[in-house]
Order: sequence, then C-alpha cells, then structure tokens
Amino acid sequence: MLNDIAAVAFDVDGTLYPNYSFYLRVLPKAVSRMCLLAAFAGARRKIRRTGVGDASFYDVQARFCAESLGKGRTEGATEAVKALISRCIYASWDALFSGINPFPYVKDCLSAFKKNGLRLAVLSDFPIGRKLKFLGLSGLWDAELCSEEIGELKPHPLPFRRLAEMLDLPAKRILYVGNSPAYDIAGARNAGMPSALRCPRFLPARKRTDVFAFNHYRQLQKYVLR
Repeated sequence: MLNDIAAVAFDVDGTLYPNYSFYLRVLPKAVSRMCLLAAFAGARRKIRRTGVGDASFYDVQARFCAESLGKGRTEGATEAVKALISRCIYASWDALFSGINPFPYVKDCLSAFKKNGLRLAVLSDFPIGRKLKFLGLSGLWDAELCSEEIGELKPHPLPFRRLAEMLDLPAKRILYVGNSPAYDIAGARNAGMPSALRCPRFLPARKRTDVFAFNHYRQLQKYVLR
C-alpha cells in the first residue's frame, strides 16, 4: 500500500467525470446568463484570495456578485442576487448531471480501493447534491464534503482539514486526487496531504517530483495499491 495511506479522497468536477460533458449541457442555459456567470466566477476568485472571515459564505458570494453586476452593496441587492444564484445556478445545474458518465474505470478503481480496506471520500468546491447518484457512484463514500458549507474554497487548507476530521485520520494518511494544480494539489499540500493529479488523456501525464500524475484510473489504482 502507498505510504501507509488509509483513505483516498477525490475532487468531483473534472476529476471523476470530464468537465466537457457538463459544459455541453450547461451551454444553452449559460448563453442567457453570461453576466451572472461571469460575476459568479469573479466572486469565487475573490473569495479564494480574501476568504469570508466570520461572514456567511453565501452572503459574501452574493454581495461580490451584486457589486460586479452593478447592483450595489445593499442588503436587498445581496438577497436578490443570492436568490438568483440559487435558482439559476445551484438548482438548475444539479439536474444536468443526469446521464453524464464518469471517466473510464473510475468505479472499478474505487471498488478495488474499498476491497483493500481504504476509506473513500469526496471534497468539492461545488455542492455535491445528486452528482454521485447520477454518475453511478453513490453508496461508496465514507465522507462527502462541500467546501462552501464550511466557508472556504480550495486551496484554503480548512476544507481539507475538516475532511480529515470527518475521516478521523491524520492528513498525511489521506491521498487527495484532483485535476487542478492551483486548487486541488496546492490545497492538499497546504493541509499536509499527499496528492495525485489527474491529467487530460490527450496530454502526457505531467512529470512532477511532488505529486503523482496520471491519465487513466488504472494507473491510479496501480500506484496506490502497489
């Protein structure tokens, strides 16, 4: 077993399934909501830089969006934009995952990990909702966590530390698997977790000395269970 690893945790979007599958489905809705989506993305970038402090994550996200959309900083504007985000992004995106398939060999890899006594978890910046069910991956997980719910986005170490608490394991015994060097790999490193980077299959796995990089889940299984 890899370095006394007791659990493997995964990012969801772009790690367990190809992002393009979702983008193709969301595109028709996105065309009419480009300003909101741009403001939403900008708000999350700002939160990654500044954090939210003691405030509500969703209030801060909505306030940043409202400012970007030119609606001001009033409480009324924040509440209106929060409702818009809930309706047009969170609620409408969830159902789009129906019919999306995970990457090849993902379920076999997860089953092999479970068979060998490893615990499994997911940590995502976005709400998990019914994604795992739609992907055919429900019922496999010992812990599921959305970083929004604890008020910080990756690469802040807090979501990773909270996940370790949920698994009741030291961070060094959890391998975190993601597709973003800036968010997943850096965040795991900030929390003291080893990590693995899923690279696109049409690109060679990146040669790095600090993280295992793979293109196919058979490679990850072999690496962890060696």
